[in-house]
Amino acid sequence: MRSTRDPANSRYANFAWGVLAFNLLVIVWGAFVRATGSGAGCGSHWPLCNGEVVPRAPAIETLIELSHRLTSGVALLLVIALAYVAWRAFPARHRVRWAAAASLFFIVTEALIGAGLVLLEYVAENSSSARGFWVGGHLVNTFFLVASLTLTAWWATGAPGFRLKPRDPLTLLLGAAIAGMLVLGASGAITALGDTLFPAATFEEGKQMTFAEDAHIFVRLRIWHPTMALAVSAIVLAAAYFATRVSARPSVRKIAIASALLLALQLALGLANMWLLAPVPLQLAHLLLSDLLWIAVILLAADSLAPGEANAT
Repeated sequence: MRSTRDPANSRYANFAWGVLAFNLLVIVWGAFVRATGSGAGCGSHWPLCNGEVVPRAPAIETLIELSHRLTSGVALLLVIALAYVAWRAFPARHRVRWAAAASLFFIVTEALIGAGLVLLEYVAENSSSARGFWVGGHLVNTFFLVASLTLTAWWATGAPGFRLKPRDPLTLLLGAAIAGMLVLGASGAITALGDTLFPAATFEEGKQMTFAEDAHIFVRLRIWHPTMALAVSAIVLAAAYFATRVSARPSVRKIAIASALLLALQLALGLANMWLLAPVPLQLAHLLLSDLLWIAVILLAADSLAPGEANAT
């Protein structure tokens, strides 16, 4: 059996990082589908598009939705290959095997949730509360998929596995940061949906819509989401700082700094998103940054909780 540090497994690690990058592009394109109202581009048909394998004379919305389905299919095939090669290249019960298997599980559930949104017609102008739950659940599943792919690539490089200590302060802080980001991400996905369904022409109009007594729950989240963002940001920063104090591993400090920089950029982009009334390019950039920050926090947890030399302070 090959060592996890041999050239073959180095190629596997590079492949895993590539699969992660491709999935990030698919995720951002999925947000573009939602932001442009193209989710119903293929009607309520799945996996067919408007009842056809290849639609004839498709509208632009159909092309956008169909391209998302095709790229999602490619992502599924890549993750299947990732899991298959992991089973061949790594020994039984190796952490890379488990992470790759989790990636396969979550990309399948990702496809099922996407199919459910289409078949239940939770697309286009549907503003039901049920759609909000589905969209929030979709984001949480996406985060689990990204985390699994990240750990697959990280551990394939030969990085050690982590050890959880339930009463350890760092474990508790990182757990709170991860849980907070899941809740924040779900609220952000629903808020973005509200920006699409209930657009405002001016900042003042948006403020009036948000604080109106009969405001839709998706609209009310425009104020609750940034409030939660500040609270979660404080937890993430505390976890990053404490990780650098506890672990002597140089990579932990680098990941902690990257997490702080991504967090600052994300907060700035969030403010711009609110002020400029959530234009589509900013929405996509905001989502991509949230995924990158999520990856950084997952790596921070995996690296700082791995066995190794601890700081004396």
